[in-house]
Amino acid sequence: MAAGAKAGGREAQRRATHERLFAASVAEFERAGSAAADVGAIVRAAGVAHGTFFSHFPTKEHVVAELGQREEVRMAAELDDFLAAPRGLTELFAVVTGMAVSLEERIGTLLFRDLLALYFSPSRPELRLWPEHPVVARVIGEVGSARDRGEIDAAADPSNSATVFLLGLYALLLTQENNAARADALDQFATTVLRGLEPR
Repeated sequence: MAAGAKAGGREAQRRATHERLFAASVAEFERAGSAAADVGAIVRAAGVAHGTFFSHFPTKEHVVAELGQREEVRMAAELDDFLAAPRGLTELFAVVTGMAVSLEERIGTLLFRDLLALYFSPSRPELRLWPEHPVVARVIGEVGSARDRGEIDAAADPSNSATVFLLGLYALLLTQENNAARADALDQFATTVLRGLEPR
């Protein structure tokens, strides 16, 4: 077998192992949260040696970081489909909020809160800066487009305005239970941000 084929086979095996570990980790984190997750249970489910986990993920936070990046790519693709037609900021904020709530319902509150907490952590591993996150970048772009169309105040800064909305959204999701009262609070928060952006 040629050296290139051997290298390709090893890389394919490494990727397959990584995916098994990632899937097993997410399942365990959904059950227990990342802090209480049992690495032994993860490696047993993935069918690998204990040390293999740390070869792929130096810390549990690296699993959460990778999950966050994967979910951002997925959400950004959904946003691209949504933004294929002209949209206003009211619709955009509602869709972004709905996507975040749907993610919480899909991965569970424990892991969802771990994921949000990682964004606020100064020690988060290998995460890109906020403006480079695909969802954040799209919200910034849409706020800028709304400003260019005269729909919001001409002095509004797209990056700051998007960050205020997203950080406030994530803070509400992180600190309140998923119930009708939180849904009302999320609606009121989006309305408040939009009012602050109205032309003066």
